Amino acid sequence: MFKCPYCDFNGKRSELHNHLAEAHGDTLGLRVDEFTKHTFYVITCPVCGAGYEQVTKKARRDPSFVSEYEHEIRMVVFDLLLYHLQGEHGLGAAEEPPLNQTN
Repeated sequence: MFKCPYCDFNGKRSELHNHLAEAHGDTLGLRVDEFTKHTFYVITCPVCGAGYEQVTKKARRDPSFVSEYEHEIRMVVFDLLLYHLQGEHGLGAAEEPPLNQTN
């Protein structure tokens, strides 16, 4: 089971992934690089403050790209957060210690 880092939602990883994109899109930041004009979505880990960015290069050539594919873009960015939460903070890890550890 995976717990949402922003609210009380619990579910499978795929359910949490979709929940984050639908319910917590407001946690994403947006910036445009002044030189390349690329649009970046920014996510900050609510646990440790680590930040990640995902570039959307097509947004520079097609201003409607972001609005047309907003849900898919959110899914990609929240996937970065989920991998970080799993790898760095043990999100979704079994509650029991691994078999090779002794108490």
